[in-house]
Amino acid sequence: MKITINNLTKKFKDEIVLNNINMTLESGNIYGIIGQNGSGKSVLLKIICAFYIPSQGEVLIDNINYCNGKNFPKNLRALIEKNAFLPDISGFNNLKLLAKIENKITDEEINESLKIVNLYEEKDKMFSKYSMGMKQKLGIASALMEDPEIIILDEPFNGIDEESKEKITNELIKIKNNKIIIITSHIKAEITSLCDHVFEMKNGKIINNEITAKIKINIKIVFKKVIPWSMKNGYSLSLGNI
Repeated sequence: MKITINNLTKKFKDEIVLNNINMTLESGNIYGIIGQNGSGKSVLLKIICAFYIPSQGEVLIDNINYCNGKNFPKNLRALIEKNAFLPDISGFNNLKLLAKIENKITDEEINESLKIVNLYEEKDKMFSKYSMGMKQKLGIASALMEDPEIIILDEPFNGIDEESKEKITNELIKIKNNKIIIITSHIKAEITSLCDHVFEMKNGKIINNEITAKIKINIKIVFKKVIPWSMKNGYSLSLGNI
């Protein structure tokens, strides 16, 4: 699975919200996008989901262009901005209604997604009675429950307790191997420990793209093992700027 974003620009009237964005995202990675409110993060996610049509450029998912306004990526689930759940039914029944669209998961699998986000004990409570953090957890559960290949989570940890955040983070790391996972935040420290790659956005542009410290630490561990062997056997290796 690969998402390729080429020369992507989005305007609303005369305002440029995204300005010539280029990115390549591949399965097996968790990607973080950081930036302050208004930097263009949510608009970029909505274009990837095919909710918006770009003014210029394209988004290819496995070489298929979904920017024509006619089709939506099938194996993608997203939590973007506010949750649109029905207030007068339970959290579980909200997820069951969503699951009936594809009709490919069981009640047990819905319950498993609720357990992942620490919401199982509250599954029968009316959505209108949920706290902000509980509503956010239900949104994350809806994005995870059908085992999609692309998972998009926009500011997912807002209002969520630390215990649940850690549990969700561990689950994302566990399932990432055959998926593209995209997470946004305006707090860099919140996602750098989770993500393999982090893009920084400002005023609709990508201003920084880095491999996270987690990956660099793993590279250092490898080099610490390899360098003594290489020197012993007459090879020369350098850590460079790692």
